[in-house]
Amino acid sequence: MTTQYAIQIVGKDLIEINPAMEIPDLGPTQILLEIEACGICFSDTKLMHAFDNHPRKTPIIGGLTPAELAQIPTYRPGTDPVVPGHEPAGRVIKVGEDVSRYAPGERVLIQTDYRHLPTAGSNGAFGYGFDGGLEQYALVDMRMIIDPVTDESCLIPLGEEPSRSSVALIEPWACVETAYATEERRRIKDGGALLVFIEPGFQPQGLEEVIAGSGHGLRLDCSAYEQIPDEDAFDDIIYVGANADTVEQLSQHLNKQGLMNIVTCGETFDRDVEIDAGRIHYDLIRYAGTTSSNAADGYLSIPRTYDLRESEHLAVIGAGGPMGLMHTVRAAVLGVPGIRIDAVDVDNDRLASLAHVIGPIADTQQVPIRVVNSNLTELESGVYTYVSLMVPAADLLQQAVGLARRGAILNAFAGFAIGTKAALDLNRILGDHLYLVGTSGSRIADMVTVLRRLEAGVVDTNISLDAVCGIAGVPAAIESVNNRSSQGKIVVYPHLHNLELVRLVDMGERYPEVAAAMDGTRWTKQAEEVLLKTGGNSG
Repeated sequence: MTTQYAIQIVGKDLIEINPAMEIPDLGPTQILLEIEACGICFSDTKLMHAFDNHPRKTPIIGGLTPAELAQIPTYRPGTDPVVPGHEPAGRVIKVGEDVSRYAPGERVLIQTDYRHLPTAGSNGAFGYGFDGGLEQYALVDMRMIIDPVTDESCLIPLGEEPSRSSVALIEPWACVETAYATEERRRIKDGGALLVFIEPGFQPQGLEEVIAGSGHGLRLDCSAYEQIPDEDAFDDIIYVGANADTVEQLSQHLNKQGLMNIVTCGETFDRDVEIDAGRIHYDLIRYAGTTSSNAADGYLSIPRTYDLRESEHLAVIGAGGPMGLMHTVRAAVLGVPGIRIDAVDVDNDRLASLAHVIGPIADTQQVPIRVVNSNLTELESGVYTYVSLMVPAADLLQQAVGLARRGAILNAFAGFAIGTKAALDLNRILGDHLYLVGTSGSRIADMVTVLRRLEAGVVDTNISLDAVCGIAGVPAAIESVNNRSSQGKIVVYPHLHNLELVRLVDMGERYPEVAAAMDGTRWTKQAEEVLLKTGGNSG
């Protein structure tokens, strides 16, 4: 066994099937995985469109030296062709001589975000700058998958019971978990870079108390914005004033995970302020603030976490898509007392599919869920305590502000491209203590959380599955995800070389024996086993 079937992105919007890709030899710190299944993600289309300009495909700049990276044969930065796929399930089949943590035969859930290996604009990741899961066999290196600080591993052991597809679908469900389970910073970053910018005539209170104990000196800058060097970036900016131009300019100086605390001292902005929605999602920047004169009030307005709260009235905008379904199901099964959910979309077919999935869950959990076509039914303004946005459209983020009631959380889960500007009403956001959040990717802890829920029967990740295919069906699968015609997730079985894309609703026509093992139109482990024995692999 020296070659394999694989998918490669070879340039911008250029994807190829390689029927004889070389399986690399193992080094002493490396592991060869058999890919049991791999999901298709909308982010795969972003990689295809951007290719070497994608921030996760740019070269690694920390964590490993260039010489160490050169020892990893599947490292594919820049214009090197790369195997996409970052939603894989795998099994260890071979290990290098220095690997003692894993053994052949062990089944693993694969976390693919290497946060300890930064690129200039993001993190290194399996399926971006390293060959991913849309191949039969994948090589990883212990130096890639082990965080040297926490000793956490990106290969998470699991048993034999879960189906291949349900394990491959854990990663997107974990992204949803991360979107709610992350804790927020509610004070100035210790040892970080701080800017205090006070507009002329404004007299804030509490600055010394806010800064005390953070290791900062107080930096006041009351002069023109142009005097701040372009290269300066800050973990915290305390802005005292109400000038929209200044907020927009200062925002460019926020570090990743930076926080701007806006203190208006009772004044109001004379127009909406343009915020980079992509940076909220990918760079995790945050805006907080207060209409009072006390800088401490801005930090007090930040929620400790942005998980769902008791008696939440949640709107999921774009609920009919694959990720929207996951958000809706998670909210329904989480056990939050008094929660109500409005699942909102504009596509009747998607809404019908969602209602078919979510109806029995809502009945079992006794959670009121309303499925709403917002083209036909206008959503009521100012009533939602939580809005989760699945669609990367600036006008919908603006609409979310109007839908929210006082104290609401606005979760910009949608993958806005960095540079996507949304003109937001900061007077409303600050005055009504609305809080805008966003996350990207998943964490190991959240993947374990979803795995435990799957193993306990709390959630079946397969309910989000719409179609399956082998290597031959990947181009059609990517196109389906790209044009948003898929009504759920798509899982690829790389060892089924010739299996074209098959929607579950059409399985009875294409593979009656497989359909007979399904639960109606829902995918099962039994159906998967029949497909693996009979489906599409003639070569």
